[in-house]
Amino acid sequence: MYREKILEVLEKFKQGRISQEEALNILQNLPYEDLGFAKIDYHRELRKGFPEVIFCEGKTPYQVREIALAMHRKEVDVLGTRASREHFEAVKEVIDKAIYYEEARIISVKNTPLKKTNGIIGVVAAGTSDLPVAEEAAVTAELMGNTVKRFYDVGVAGLHRLLHKLDEIRKCRVLIAVAGMEGALPTVLGGLVSAPVIAVPTSVGYGANFKGLSALLAMLNSCASGVTVVNIDNGFGAAYAATLINRIGEEEK
Repeated sequence: MYREKILEVLEKFKQGRISQEEALNILQNLPYEDLGFAKIDYHRELRKGFPEVIFCEGKTPYQVREIALAMHRKEVDVLGTRASREHFEAVKEVIDKAIYYEEARIISVKNTPLKKTNGIIGVVAAGTSDLPVAEEAAVTAELMGNTVKRFYDVGVAGLHRLLHKLDEIRKCRVLIAVAGMEGALPTVLGGLVSAPVIAVPTSVGYGANFKGLSALLAMLNSCASGVTVVNIDNGFGAAYAATLINRIGEEEK
């Protein structure tokens, strides 16, 4: 959206419909908006292809509401991660079309159409306890314009469940593997598929799991080629990386 806005300003200046000073004033106000407690980076969409995302955890409902409202007024898509019900209700007060994805803890306000990619992102989760992180990844990827297929509760404790879905999994261009406990799923998956695997360790597990640290270290030490790792419980980061990979695949077609 901001790329089109800048092109519009330049075209108006070229046609003599606005002065050089008017064009400069508009462009100076485009990069970011200062709300006092937050500076919204509107140029991020130009640099990265997606608008800035609101990390809601640690922010008050008021702060999340005001950031979302400012973005919405400029017709920017709003994506808020780690959002509570209270965060969503505050946003819903001022943006009626806001949607809340309960399990993923995501707030979404769509203002612009997204071109859908042809490639599929597969989200593979080891167990039901990993679903909040898996859903954060899946919903984020969908909101970024990807087709997503979910393969849930296919952890290595019952390997036949994963093998049963292997033909479908191999059709995906990128895979996000979400697992807690000992974090073995991405390594097993990485040894069976040719697609890149983005591993997401979760904080699911008993004491020696160390709130996801053991899964993180296991994934970092994977012997399978093509496995990369994001931070503990970072479903959003995995979805963002998977989207960038998926888009490269689209550009090559």
